[in-house]
Order: sequence, then structure tokens, then C-alpha cells
Amino acid sequence: MAELDALQQTLPDITGLGATLVVISPQVQRTQREPEDQKPLGLEHLRDQGNEVARRYGLSFDLPDDLIGVYRGFGLDLAKANGSWTLPMPARFVIDRSGVIRSADVDPDYTRRTEPAETVKVLRTLAR
Repeated sequence: MAELDALQQTLPDITGLGATLVVISPQVQRTQREPEDQKPLGLEHLRDQGNEVARRYGLSFDLPDDLIGVYRGFGLDLAKANGSWTLPMPARFVIDRSGVIRSADVDPDYTRRTEPAETVKVLRTLAR
């Protein structure tokens, strides 16, 4: 959720450059680890049930049985929260008005994510 908070803080810069931020996630309900009083996102959030769109683009992976056991041990049921035992790879794309991908960041390691400020830098180059 820290990344979403960082994106939320960067949202005025993004919209100020004429861009739209859209989050795509398979999550259909909060997990037990998320606070009930969590503020709603101030950005567009699309649901990718069961990671079907991510799968079509090669951006998801099936969790192996041993890892499913670990998740269940923490009380997390991804099949209930996401619609499947798959996870999407963290990815960020900057797509220009003509539909051309100008920047792509995808990493199967969920701990490595592009800083939102880097995305703003890319948007600034497109706004020139």
C-alpha cells in the first residue's frame, strides 16, 4: 500500500501534466491485513478479475503449492481476495495519447518498483 500512497501523493503532478493515472488490480476485497478505516483511492482503479488481463500480457504468475501454504499460514486467501492463486508483476506503463508505450517498468521482484517521481519525469518529457 505504500506505493499507492506515493502514487496518490504524486497524482497532482501527474494530472497537472495532462495525464491520467489508472491502477489495475485483481483485488476484489480487502485482506485481513488492511485497516478497515483505510481511505479510498483518489484515482481510477480497474479490476482485473483473476489476473486475466495481466496473464494475457505475460505479467502474472501462478503461485506454487508451497507458497500458497505460506500465504494461507498468514491467513491470506488470494483466491478469495483476487479471484485466483496468481499474482501480477508490479508494472508501470506510460502510454502517450496515440497509444504508444513511452516507458515500461516491469519486474517480477515485487520489492523493486519505480519511484512515482520517475514516472513524472517521463511525463514531463512528453509534455514538451
